[in-house]
Amino acid sequence: MHVVVLGAGYAGLTVTRLLERDLPSDVGITLVDESPDHLVQHELHRVIRRPSVANEITVSLPATLERATVRVARVEELDRDERVVSLSDGRLEYDVAAICLGARTAYYGIEGVAEYGTPLKRLAHARRIRSRALEVIRGDEGRIVVGGAGLSGVQVAGELAALARESGGTASITILEQLDRVAPGFPANFGRAVTRALEAYGVEVRTEATVIEADETHVALESGESVAYDQFVWTGGIRGPDAFEGDRLAVGDDLRLDTRTFAVGDAARVTDATGDAVPASAQSAVREARTAAENIGRLVDAERDDAAALEPHLESFTFHSPGWLVSVGDDAVAQVGPAVLTGRAAKALKTTVGVGYLSSVGAVRNAAEFVSGELGRDCSS
Repeated sequence: MHVVVLGAGYAGLTVTRLLERDLPSDVGITLVDESPDHLVQHELHRVIRRPSVANEITVSLPATLERATVRVARVEELDRDERVVSLSDGRLEYDVAAICLGARTAYYGIEGVAEYGTPLKRLAHARRIRSRALEVIRGDEGRIVVGGAGLSGVQVAGELAALARESGGTASITILEQLDRVAPGFPANFGRAVTRALEAYGVEVRTEATVIEADETHVALESGESVAYDQFVWTGGIRGPDAFEGDRLAVGDDLRLDTRTFAVGDAARVTDATGDAVPASAQSAVREARTAAENIGRLVDAERDDAAALEPHLESFTFHSPGWLVSVGDDAVAQVGPAVLTGRAAKALKTTVGVGYLSSVGAVRNAAEFVSGELGRDCSS
């Protein structure tokens, strides 16, 4: 048998490592990704201010995997009837597949946003944001606009504000959110704490500010106002993978698209066993991956036991979040149950989560470097 995992983000790498541990040694496992490295996406914003962090949050796939084959290629199409994946370098057949291709930045057809707004999905994006931000900060009263006040936008704005502060610059940073509060979709007290943290860094927070157009110098709002900028960063939402024409694949609590194909992580719109929509996040992806790996194992066991005609009982996924974390420059905000933490407690919790994740995927050296860097930043702040 051959199990194929498409995408090596949080979901894909977690699924692959669990399958390596649990599947019989004669079952082939192939992990496909456009990069030979796994990127710890929730720490990508740190590269804007600390370029060396790139080494800490980049994990070599061959180094962290034990027996899975890593194939570096772009997924172009999936024929689920024939169980064939079309890749940029050929074809790949499978018996069971997990689609873990993550999400892309959504521009919603807003004129000029894709052309002028820099997203934050790759190391190259973080480096581009940093390079331009330094030019703006060193100039005369530069203006930086961040579109979207979800967790990614908040972290970008916080890093830019901290970079400006460290550089002694006078740039203004404004974050625009079309809904009525920062971190929409998260608890209101969490959002209020995030807003206070942003404002403490001097970030102008504007809610109910819907972007309808952008050009090379201004962002136009639905209200009729035009916001001038020298740098424009866009973190306004996500869409599905290019291989599925931007659609996020809808799956239920067993995470299956069909009997042999699963969709996991940000590539999927998951409805869990309680009927609730699961938010797109790193913690959701990792938790879904555990259920998907368990169910793939049950399918493989059923086929090997000549029980392919019988539908194995699959595990249902239910999402329970222990809380939420976001960085705001050198500060952090954490939601743990009903309580909201800030300051050292929140920063320590975020560091613990980052180190725990790196350790869980076998990147022990990266984890050590990461915690050393975090402790160093705490001592200097």
